[in-house]
Amino acid sequence: MRPPEHVVAALLATARPRCAYVYDTQALRALAASVRSALPAGTVVLYAVKANGHPAVVRTLAEACDGLEVASGGELDLAVTAGARRIAFGGPAKTDAELAAAVAAGAWINVESAHEMRRLARIGGATISIRVNRASAALPGTLAMTGVPTPFGVDAAQLPEVLALAATLPGIRVAGFHLHAVSNDLDAPAHAAFIGDAIAWSVAMADRHGIDLRAVNVGGGLGVDYLTDATIDLDALRTGLSTVDLPAGVELILEPGRILAADAGWYAAEVLDLKQTHGRWFAVLRGGTHHFRLPAAWGYSHPFTVLPVEAWPYPFGRTEVRGVPVDVAGELCTPRDVLTRGQPVDRLRIGDVLVFGRAGAYGWDISHHDFLRHPPPEFVIL
Repeated sequence: MRPPEHVVAALLATARPRCAYVYDTQALRALAASVRSALPAGTVVLYAVKANGHPAVVRTLAEACDGLEVASGGELDLAVTAGARRIAFGGPAKTDAELAAAVAAGAWINVESAHEMRRLARIGGATISIRVNRASAALPGTLAMTGVPTPFGVDAAQLPEVLALAATLPGIRVAGFHLHAVSNDLDAPAHAAFIGDAIAWSVAMADRHGIDLRAVNVGGGLGVDYLTDATIDLDALRTGLSTVDLPAGVELILEPGRILAADAGWYAAEVLDLKQTHGRWFAVLRGGTHHFRLPAAWGYSHPFTVLPVEAWPYPFGRTEVRGVPVDVAGELCTPRDVLTRGQPVDRLRIGDVLVFGRAGAYGWDISHHDFLRHPPPEFVIL
């Protein structure tokens, strides 16, 4: 799908050889409004900064959402600088310094273990949610966080022991449960059912252990399909959540990331060479997986759009291909630096620009920027 014309104009305004990310703040706000409209009134929406930590993105979504979810001291600094109204701090390896900074910032802390809770009590305590890895909470999606052995959260079988410990620790107030289960779920009815079950489970667990329940945090996981333009059906999610029973005084908290940022970002790189080896055509980019690692990390071919560029700076001929499948490789000295394999092109020339949509989440932020020390892409904020 061709990017919007204002994005095309921004890309064509960059210097050659072109290599850039474009982030559209208006699109970020529209995506946040769309997600919020699918959720029950009063739901707290916290943007997961890990999806895209560019300060302009963080600042925009801090305003468009109710606050931010962070998973490191660096992300916490971004959230504080962005003026987030609310901050939730999660992650399985918090240092003492990070816990102290989170307390100082007034963040709600999602505690991952008994040991972490003991360390937090020494720092001065806080109101917390306990992250729980439930045995029966698996969902369809790309990465399972619970229902399988992972380093995340407290095993549900150990939860009574952890809650008993919490009652003995000064300054620790358990007020909720954090039940994030999956990344990139496209099944809206299943996700709505998961949220309803998470609320019911949390209420039952709080009643059983005498917890004054104030929050049920179901994490993120609202998915997009990188091979098509499909997104989790927000209308179906709204319908599924319409019958969810949330007790008075209890907040439902969601921490979406991908669905808020993916469609507000584009990655583009100029074709530096076209070559055929062993019967396959390769487009070699000024860019690659060190900028946009997601396709290689998840093992799929990311679709692209060809943006024709008519200017040709050389006195010799310009290689082009028509009607053939093309593998798109980057500038790194490794055969694993591949963004796409076998995508047909009507016409492609050296000097044209390939634009990869849905690149606003888990693109630059998860990539190995320093390998080979190529210069970074340009970042354009609209």
